[in-house]
Amino acid sequence: MNNAEELLRTSLWGQSLSEDEMQKALAGTVERSFAAGAFVCMKGEPVEFWMGIVDGLCKMASHWTTGKTTSLTGISSGGWIGEGSLLKSESRRYDVMALRETRVAFMHRNTFFWLMDHSIAFNRYLIAQLNERLGQFIGMIENERMLDTDARIARGLSALFNPVLYPGTNRLLQISQEELGYLAGVSRQRANQALRVLEDAGLVRSEYGGINILDLDGLRSFGD
Repeated sequence: MNNAEELLRTSLWGQSLSEDEMQKALAGTVERSFAAGAFVCMKGEPVEFWMGIVDGLCKMASHWTTGKTTSLTGISSGGWIGEGSLLKSESRRYDVMALRETRVAFMHRNTFFWLMDHSIAFNRYLIAQLNERLGQFIGMIENERMLDTDARIARGLSALFNPVLYPGTNRLLQISQEELGYLAGVSRQRANQALRVLEDAGLVRSEYGGINILDLDGLRSFGD
């Protein structure tokens, strides 16, 4: 079993497919690798694929011609992204960038819509996925307007543990301070400062190669 096949078979929606449906999904999916800093897809491009993160970490962002960048969210291993753009049949409205070496599964739009036409379980998954994504972005807007940087980073970390959007996230989160800064739209130094605050609160512990999440509920409510 290759990496993309493992992702499809272990995804929440994939576990509900019949073997014939799974074979159709696999036939319409390819895997590609991206170096750190590479664009997985770019704003303005036609949307031809649904994307799943086989392994790695990506950032959804909007890069303006003025040089300004707005980070929207992170996508970690096991997460899928792009269903909204496919359903609306519009040009992509955001960039996706690999923050480290990342492997991505690309499911062709024809296969995506075939699954919608043939699998009730797949449609139920998409409804749940869209609902969770909507809730995530509403929360982000609230956080940006109401919380300080330390609290926003705490909420950003906790968001990577959404069981629907990111079912493969481990409590030992393999993310560097630089990557965390990219996701939060702050410098590595500011991200490091926030992590020290969260460590002092007993919520996380920085370890070699990642961040150990000690109190997920505490992260979700930090700053309230």
